Amino acid sequence: MESFQPTPRTTLRRLPKRGVYDRAAVHAILDEGFICHAGFVHEGAPVVIPTAYGRDGEQLYLHGSAASRMLRTLAGGVSVSIAVTLVDGLVMARSAFHHSINYRSVVLFGEARLVSGADEKREALRVISEHLARGRWDEVRPPTPKELAATMALAVPLEEVSAKVRTGPPIDDEEDYDLPVWAGVLPLSITRGEPLADERLKDGVEVSPSVVHWTRR
Repeated sequence: MESFQPTPRTTLRRLPKRGVYDRAAVHAILDEGFICHAGFVHEGAPVVIPTAYGRDGEQLYLHGSAASRMLRTLAGGVSVSIAVTLVDGLVMARSAFHHSINYRSVVLFGEARLVSGADEKREALRVISEHLARGRWDEVRPPTPKELAATMALAVPLEEVSAKVRTGPPIDDEEDYDLPVWAGVLPLSITRGEPLADERLKDGVEVSPSVVHWTRR
């Protein structure tokens, strides 16, 4: 299907015109981001944890220490909500009330599946690595069996999903357009800086292609 089907949890009620259910648009937002916030209930209290992720088809992979509270809780079948947000600009209006942000966001609901097989776990780690920096996986030492055993990976299906997007200039009250106040959009983006070599890097080792050519997807 080309679009995700809205559910009671993914149907936008506040500014529904900003809702996006197109599957390709959702994938594009997820692919450009690399940090998500996972929300769940642990011991009766809400918890939200930021973490890296990677997308493989219709699922997101999360990973971390096998002792991670978040991963251990989610592996037990606890419902999770995951949010990814890209900020594209500050919307500067003529009044304080109408200031806003141009953004693209995705929210999904579901239950995580524990990745138990060594082959899929290794693939999950590769997907996350490549999501963060394309080509890096082939440049570095792969995880050892001991490291794999110390790592937990989860797969969260992309089933109950929606996106929300704001673009464009500020929308002021009609009477405020005559105010002598600058209004418009201040674009924001993530840009790469100059690589900083590790102090213990061996002499003669050049910057890896995955670092030299890193870009946002």
